[in-house]
Parts: sequence; C-alpha cells; structure tokens
Amino acid sequence: MNTQTAPSPQFYLTAPAVCPYLPQEMERKVFTHMVGERAPELNDLLTQGGFRRSQNIAYRPACESCRACISVRILAGEFKPSRSMRRILAANKDIVSTEYPAEPSSEQYSLFRRYLDHRHQQGGMSDMSVLDYAMMVEDTHVNTKIIEYRLRVEGQGISGDERKGPLIAAALTDKMGDGLSMVYSYFDPAHQDRSLGTFMILDHIRKANERGLPHVYLGYWVKGSRKMDYKTKFLPQEHLMARGWERYTGEPDTTPNESD
Repeated sequence: MNTQTAPSPQFYLTAPAVCPYLPQEMERKVFTHMVGERAPELNDLLTQGGFRRSQNIAYRPACESCRACISVRILAGEFKPSRSMRRILAANKDIVSTEYPAEPSSEQYSLFRRYLDHRHQQGGMSDMSVLDYAMMVEDTHVNTKIIEYRLRVEGQGISGDERKGPLIAAALTDKMGDGLSMVYSYFDPAHQDRSLGTFMILDHIRKANERGLPHVYLGYWVKGSRKMDYKTKFLPQEHLMARGWERYTGEPDTTPNESD
C-alpha cells in the first residue's frame, strides 16, 4: 500500500529591502510556490493565513521590526454601504461587469498602462511590459477570473455582448472556498471621478453575496500608509491578528484615498 503523502510546500525568505509603504522600514517576505493540483487548496489555506498571491507565488510579510501590514477581509453578508458608497453605486449604474477566464488582452494592457502611468509612476510595477502583464494575469494554478468593467452601450441589455462599450476598469480575482480575493485592480484615470476603486470592491461584495461566500479579501492594510486607509472603510471587516481573525471596530476613514 502506498502511504506517501503529497509533498509539503517549501517556504523561502527574501533579503531585506526598503518598504514601499513605510520608507523608514525594511521589508522581508516569506514565500512559496503554488503549482499543481493542490494549488487551489493551498491558496485557500494560505490566504486565510494572511498570504497574498502574485502569479504562482504566495507571500506574506516577515519583517523583523515592523508589524504594520495587517490582512483584511470584509464580512460580505453583514456589509451595509455608507451613504457615500450608495452614491458611488448610483453614479456607476451604467457600468456592466463581466467575468472571463484569466486571459490577457491588448485592451486590458492599454488600460493597465494608462493606470500605472497616471497613478504609480514610481512604483515597482511602473516598468511592466505587455509580457509582464500577461504573466500577471495568466500565470495561475488556482480559480482566477479577470472581471472587466465596461460602460453600457446605449440600447444594449445587461447580458448583451455583441456591442461592447469601452473598458474602464478591470479586476484580477481569485475565487476561494470562503470568499473572493482581489489580487489586483486598475481603472481608467480619466474616470477617476467615478471612484472606480471603491465601486469594484462594492461589486465584489455583491458577487460574494450572490455566491453565498462570506468574505472579500482585500490584502494588506498598512497602518500609517495613507494610500491604504481606504480599506478600513468597508465595515464590518476582520483583521488577522496574533490570535487569529478578529472583528475590526474602528471607524472608516473619510479622507480621499488610493482606491477612489
């Protein structure tokens, strides 16, 4: 009888580097590869344990002197949009979202490039080529979708696909056993008055509720980094602390933010 078990994942530690969120700190990450048949199961377990996915790698902070990065997940079933969020939903009623397999397109990359050039000129992703983008989207061994957000063409029904409107936002999203994990999202800076970052999160909460999934994972909230403050607006939510996932009771931030 064969009693061998599947090999356990091997974890590695990166060298110290300057933190992109808190420049006075040095960051390190622990990471592992997620490939093969066990990748979806492993992605669920690691995400629930505070890891994030980038292509076929799962990583989480392992900094020596800082614990500012905190994993955040929205309690989708209990979520109630604020007045400002309801205004954002109303302002974007003319947007249609459609899920596709995790396959890149030239139209997506063109939008992604405009987003980076306008919002993240100095970031680590600023020099990503079309090949880099393709790898970001399709190098996955888990249940990943690319969700496109388009303006509805006049006279086109919600389900109509023959006359696509312009692509103004997109989200790379993993479907897990207990929720949706927003891996990366971007939008057309020409439409930043629509608060598309917030709208996409609200749309993921809707999608999670439609699927009976309890959580929407937003990645890390970095206390002290203003561009991450938007994540605490979506209440109620849970933060992964030393004792496990704990309900967050703080008040949402109302200042302009990176998501909008």
